[in-house]
Amino acid sequence: MAAFSSRSCLQYLLHLAQDNLDFRLPEIKALLALRGKPFRPCENFREKSPFWCLDGLSEEDVRSIMARSVCAKSAFELWGHGQTLSELRTSLLNFPSEIMSPFMHKDSTYRINVYTFNKTLLFADRIKRIDALEYLPFEGTVSLKNPQHIFCLLEDYGTDPNNIPEDPNYIYFGRWIADGQRDLIRSHSVKNRHFIGNTSMDAGLSFIMANHARVKQDDLVFDPFVGTGSLLVACSHFGAYVCGTDIDYNTIHGKGRSSRKNQKWRGPDENIRANLRQYGIQKMYVDVMVSDASKPVWRDAALFDAIVTDPPYGIREATRRTGSHKDIAKPAEGVFEESHVPVSQAYHLSDIFTDLLNFSAHHLVMGGRLVYWLPVYRPELSALFPHAASFLLTIISNQVQHSNLCVSFQEFDSLAHLSDPRFSAYQGHNAFREKYFSGLNKKSTKENNKSDVSGD
Repeated sequence: MAAFSSRSCLQYLLHLAQDNLDFRLPEIKALLALRGKPFRPCENFREKSPFWCLDGLSEEDVRSIMARSVCAKSAFELWGHGQTLSELRTSLLNFPSEIMSPFMHKDSTYRINVYTFNKTLLFADRIKRIDALEYLPFEGTVSLKNPQHIFCLLEDYGTDPNNIPEDPNYIYFGRWIADGQRDLIRSHSVKNRHFIGNTSMDAGLSFIMANHARVKQDDLVFDPFVGTGSLLVACSHFGAYVCGTDIDYNTIHGKGRSSRKNQKWRGPDENIRANLRQYGIQKMYVDVMVSDASKPVWRDAALFDAIVTDPPYGIREATRRTGSHKDIAKPAEGVFEESHVPVSQAYHLSDIFTDLLNFSAHHLVMGGRLVYWLPVYRPELSALFPHAASFLLTIISNQVQHSNLCVSFQEFDSLAHLSDPRFSAYQGHNAFREKYFSGLNKKSTKENNKSDVSGD
């Protein structure tokens, strides 16, 4: 194996969580882009693997990623790797001693952890693994409770729990750099949140969406279907100022029936502002207001650095907008007519997403990102994107999860073709509720899973 010539040639190992697999790569790419760094995987990169080796990064880059990533568990400065213990030994002995020595001198304290993926080792076997590293020039003192430096031996036994090999497929050894932000999933759990609704977004997915949107310090982020503000909580955690709208007066003002078990009505302080106050980020709260997403009230200008949202699909929350079910004749000129308060009417999914894309094309700053969830009827997956504004937005990523699709867009062009009649909204979404409850979507999912297992 090739020896390292300097710290500039170092490689770093990311240990990824094995959930939300399709979200991991877009998140890491987005976080690297915030530092102006490309995603440069090492040879033999496998996206579904829990271990990714990356080139072209500094330790500061890695710490920056881990300070935000919800998909990554830990990151390591990679000192050696191989398919066998012999290859690992050769790789470690070729690693520059001048890079190792600051972490191994006699005045230092250290600990070595052993991590195995897809296999559990007995304590005695872990000790044997550590003892087998005696060829490394550790001169410091072992400290299990409070070491200055932590090292880790990581063994990968593949991803098939029904076919675990006797020996690992690959072995890595490195110096621990930082842990990811997996704790945010627990600390911001919806079940412990002050204000929730029937469709409050899962905490982990909220933070992933904020990362996909490249939300950063002092950005202005907007959610046109804000609900109880889960996405605002995630975006404000990363330093963005947040605002939103929703057509539901009771949700915006925290009134009406509670979504909590054994609680009939919402309390006097159950609102979006209280959610941000709960996490100490109230200063990032701009405001929310009652508004119809189909009739935006904003001036025609690039206002938002990111739009992050979860539109209603008509499953647990109705899709509606203001309007009238009656055709009201226009009164004669000069004739006074009593003001009309609009009632809610159906808001087709095709119209929701067309309006969302058009709104984003007008109100995102150049380079700003739109991230949203889209309901998926798998047999029609190839035709699911609304076309009205798709020529204005480059698809950055799309990841399927169950019956939803998380889509990231980035604005790049002018508005010159907004009125082009060749672009029209895909209408297949309008019957999504009926298709969802028909069982066909579940049947299609099972067939797709069987195809994946058989390798088709």
